[in-house]
Amino acid sequence: MNRRIVVLGGGTAGWMAAAAMTRLLGPAGWQVTLVESSAIPTVGVGEATIPPIRTFHAMLGIEEADFLRATGGSWKLGIRFEGWSGAGSSYVHPFGRPGTDIGGLPFYAQWLRARGAGGAKPLERYWLEARAAEAGRFTHPIANGDSPLSRITHAYHFDAGRYATFLRGYAEAMGATRIEGTVATVEHGPAGIAALLLEDGRRVAGDLLLDCSGFASLLLGKALGVAWVDWSEWLPCDRAVAVASVADEAPLPLTRSIAHGAGWQWRIPLRHRTGNGRVFCSAFLDEDRATQELLASLGGDAIAEPRVLRFATGHRRSFWTGNCVALGLASGFMEPLESTSIHLVQAGIQHLMQHLPGEGAGPVLAEAARARYDRVMTGEFERIRDFLVAHYHLNDRHEPFWRERRAAPPPAGLAEKLALFESGGRLFREADELFNEWSWLAVLTGQGVRPQGHDPVCEAWPLSRVTERLSRIEGVVTASLDHMPTHADALARLDLNPTGAVPCP
Repeated sequence: MNRRIVVLGGGTAGWMAAAAMTRLLGPAGWQVTLVESSAIPTVGVGEATIPPIRTFHAMLGIEEADFLRATGGSWKLGIRFEGWSGAGSSYVHPFGRPGTDIGGLPFYAQWLRARGAGGAKPLERYWLEARAAEAGRFTHPIANGDSPLSRITHAYHFDAGRYATFLRGYAEAMGATRIEGTVATVEHGPAGIAALLLEDGRRVAGDLLLDCSGFASLLLGKALGVAWVDWSEWLPCDRAVAVASVADEAPLPLTRSIAHGAGWQWRIPLRHRTGNGRVFCSAFLDEDRATQELLASLGGDAIAEPRVLRFATGHRRSFWTGNCVALGLASGFMEPLESTSIHLVQAGIQHLMQHLPGEGAGPVLAEAARARYDRVMTGEFERIRDFLVAHYHLNDRHEPFWRERRAAPPPAGLAEKLALFESGGRLFREADELFNEWSWLAVLTGQGVRPQGHDPVCEAWPLSRVTERLSRIEGVVTASLDHMPTHADALARLDLNPTGAVPCP
């Protein structure tokens, strides 16, 4: 049975892996060692997350308030997309879900029907997270199953560098060992990689190797030669310039995604600073101009030097080869348009734990586990890719970059999903797809897609009853919003309330 896990690379991916493996496998006798060099910088821009990170923290037993204080974190209720359908356009992709089922059908089916007949308001009017995000309000769920306040769904913004440090402290306290060093080469063995050979002559042997070495992919990519699957035909942005600026006085609980002539710009509010970055396609915009445009758009003073990141979109053909599994940037990359970078690390860890062969497992089981892990992770990447491509494909901007994106044929899975929605308002969630029907509804309608028809089963309810129900739902959401404190007040209470709970006033 494997007993020694070696993680190559620190940063968010490496310390997430070390923390999880130590927590879950340490009691069974597994030893976790992480090798990193302080001379090698980490990317450190994965500062916005989505709700599944709360599951990861619950598994580790991490208290939310402790984590937020340590990382300068704030809460997040969704993402606001600005300018994707032209100047002045805006919509929110919120967490959670809008309304309640109507007539035994999902809310969205009856809302689409009513909207088509002119009897419904914009989707966000019925979605508490969307309205709270725009209004700068936040609260944790309350114990009232009949109120939208009981179902509030949130994630976080935080400083990725501080997060790695926080998880390092957690992992080391649980028994993980950190080695400062740089890999010179690897020693191959029957299972794949037997050991890491460091520049100072030390040998770090492992039974399971986790490649968290970032874009370099030193183990899976370079040592084992696993090929790269390129997705630049669908997601051609290949550069980002990032810089921190002074903190917002009243931070909103949302990430901003602001379209520009050759890509988009993020704005992420933390307690101690604001994260900013401009993602772009180098075929349409050069790095110097992108940097100038970013600095000119900050709305406050920069507090660091801009950093340019060069990347390609895609993934390794195999995520698990021999005894080596890649996580994070070493396994693949998609731009952080929907804050999925950290989630893909989490998903890789979760699926690895589900597929890790136990004691006495033979080669047949081990190979079957690797094959299924690759299939599951490939599916994770492909479905997220399709969701990101939808934003570009449905844009209504007029610059050359955007016209090209609109004209480019989408992946087959996305084309099918769009056809089902555009023709009859049908939404389907594939297997364990990360983004559910509500997320697709928010993005598709937010970017102007209006189905030609609706689910005929909806007509079992008279349209007048549907519009009446929609009006009541809107009223309940409005009343709930009035009971929520401001996001700024909720953050201030972190320093006063050791539990981090923020009750309604």
